[in-house]
Amino acid sequence: MTSTTNKSIEPLFEAFHSEKLDLDNRTVMAPMTRGFSPEGIPGEDVAAYYRRRAENGVGLIVTEGTGINHPSSVSGASIPLFHGEESLNGWKHVVDEVHKAGGKIAPQLWHVGMTRKKGELPNEEALPVGPSGLSLDGEQVTEPLTTEETEQLVEAYAQAAADAKRLGFDAIELHGAHGYLIDQFFWEQTNKRTDRFGGDIVGRTQFAVEIIEACRREVGPDFPIIFRFSQWKMNDFNAKLAKTSEELDSFLQPLVSAGVDIFHCSTRRFWEPEFEGSDLNLAGWTKKLSGKPVISVGSVGLNGEFTSFNSAEATSLDNLMGKLENDEFDLVAIGRSLLIDPEWVKKIREGRAEDLQPFDKAALQQLY
Repeated sequence: MTSTTNKSIEPLFEAFHSEKLDLDNRTVMAPMTRGFSPEGIPGEDVAAYYRRRAENGVGLIVTEGTGINHPSSVSGASIPLFHGEESLNGWKHVVDEVHKAGGKIAPQLWHVGMTRKKGELPNEEALPVGPSGLSLDGEQVTEPLTTEETEQLVEAYAQAAADAKRLGFDAIELHGAHGYLIDQFFWEQTNKRTDRFGGDIVGRTQFAVEIIEACRREVGPDFPIIFRFSQWKMNDFNAKLAKTSEELDSFLQPLVSAGVDIFHCSTRRFWEPEFEGSDLNLAGWTKKLSGKPVISVGSVGLNGEFTSFNSAEATSLDNLMGKLENDEFDLVAIGRSLLIDPEWVKKIREGRAEDLQPFDKAALQQLY
């Protein structure tokens, strides 16, 4: 196996201090859908799964996507929900366990939008919803959301944010990436609206802007709001919301003004430059343009990209450390490496490269 790093790993273990969030180090557990919450309720096994990461030194845990209070927010009977007494009680136990272990945790608030198929559980009768009723491939599946329905969705996100703060979470993350509902409003291929929620790249941010503002209203001025976005979609890895840095700037500014504290910039490979003429990745550009702290992510610590979900070996962190040293980004989200190995952060810190676990997709079938 390749040595994990020749460079100093110290930058990864410096404390992080921002206006509203303080962390012991720069590591983040990336949100990863697991589907181990029958009837949408996270149980003791889910709490233990997150606690193990906190015990082993992860700076911030971002949970798997959790469904807001809307009938078609998730697709699958075992995807956790973020509404209803039993599900919220389950999440309260998760928070308590992570805090007992000295960790910090944010729920990822999620609606899958038009990626949901008709007839899927948990609510078979609920139709998929989206800005224009279009699938990611552009097929007309349902009617567009009405303005009133769109506003109701905004309030559902706000309620989830209020519940997250009440339950004791340390922040929230809004899932605006990968072709799910918020991203369907961002993307010109899925948003053909002519009301205030449509139009050019700035107009298409309005749904997210109103969600962020509504969440801020509920959680107050000092509670951290993290916003995750991506260029790529699940059906198109080469998709671009912003084709130039100028377009990215136009996209980011309304979100900054609305109240985002930290951007989580989802890429498949963190080392790839986002635009020609610069080595900066998406997180690096986002930090430069927005002035906000950013989380970078994308196949950290592994030699195979996550979208294949095949096996992958541990690999050098030198490139990552170089970018972190140069302040290209502030925090680093780790996905599959932490999914297979709850001790990944601790092993990196202790220089135990030989003990790192290779990723195998069989790991998706259990909670390590």
